[in-house]
Amino acid sequence: MTQAISVRSLRPAESRLIAAVCAAHMMSHYYMLLLAPLLAFVRDDFKVSYTDLALALTLFNVVSGLLQTPIGFIVDRFGARMVLIAGLAVASAAYAVAGIANSYWVFIAMYGVAGFGNCVFHPADYSLLAHHAPKQKLGQVFAFHSFAGITGSAIAPATLLYMQSLFGWRGAYVGAAIIGLVVLAALIAQPEPTGEEPRAAAARANARAAAATHWSVLFTAPILLNLAYFVLTSIMGGGLNTYLVVALGALHGTPIGTANMALTSLLAMNALGVLAGGVLAGRTSRHAAVAATGLAVGGIVTALVGLFELPAAGLIALMGFSGFCVGATYPSRDMLVRAVTPAGAYGLVFGFVSVGFNIGASIAPIAYGYLMDNGAPRGVFLLSAAVSILCISTVTFGFSRRKTV
Repeated sequence: MTQAISVRSLRPAESRLIAAVCAAHMMSHYYMLLLAPLLAFVRDDFKVSYTDLALALTLFNVVSGLLQTPIGFIVDRFGARMVLIAGLAVASAAYAVAGIANSYWVFIAMYGVAGFGNCVFHPADYSLLAHHAPKQKLGQVFAFHSFAGITGSAIAPATLLYMQSLFGWRGAYVGAAIIGLVVLAALIAQPEPTGEEPRAAAARANARAAAATHWSVLFTAPILLNLAYFVLTSIMGGGLNTYLVVALGALHGTPIGTANMALTSLLAMNALGVLAGGVLAGRTSRHAAVAATGLAVGGIVTALVGLFELPAAGLIALMGFSGFCVGATYPSRDMLVRAVTPAGAYGLVFGFVSVGFNIGASIAPIAYGYLMDNGAPRGVFLLSAAVSILCISTVTFGFSRRKTV
């Protein structure tokens, strides 16, 4: 409730822009989870292994990762709104083709095209939010932005499985693309607030004037530590989100319905954790301590799920608790990045550190898919937990040298 009040207190033009940006972010996360609940159906249709299908996710993340930082530079120099519109359009079209074409290799190729569309979201979103949200509300706006994205992930399993039950997995992909086009239309209909162009233009002028300095900032220790944080959290969460359902089935014989409820609980509570983390980020400057605590608890709980067979209610509750703890770290993560970002370089820096998502997500499908293909579903949980604990080092190493806000 605190988050909703904070966003509604913004000027109407700012609120509309933030709502449009958050809707696009929600769609990007929805798209990233397309394959997870439909994995078994796609695998059976194409008659390939889990590792073969992991190639789609790896290609998606390689393409997105390679292009994200250059796109961030373009956003800072020329503006974010049209870049965001183009990215959502390309991604929606790619997923529609992936569902329509009856070819494994076209499916893989469309994930590469979708990666091109996906590379715009973080640099464009954070640039728009940083330029148009009041500074004193920025932590809460970042939290609302993350909440919207995770909400997209949380609603994906149920809605995609429902569409699959009606139209098959291909129909689910086309249906997801149609939802994306609806969000695209809403984004196109929402221009940037008229009173904000001078401030945004001034920021872009500053970015052009200091471009060389901004590029050099990318290779400083605080930015590289944040990049490592993004890599490790992507490996931790991406693999678990994608393989949780099949891993629970293989390890504990968990029915697919219960396993999907556990996944939904994980993602829904992750979103609620973001809102709680937004409140916490506004009340403390100890963002690194918040991140370390959430990662530690989330990792331990995930390990317990892998080590012990639990009743359905306990499984769903523990996965939700793990998701909540990790989600609470996200606003503090964004504030750590903002604290070391020069004015006028939000697109570039957030684009660069967000490459960590793609690096991690390129590694995760192969690693977790290998565990599943080789009869080690318990390893899915233990690997996720180990990476979560390892990630703590990125916020505790050099803790005293990190600037906080």
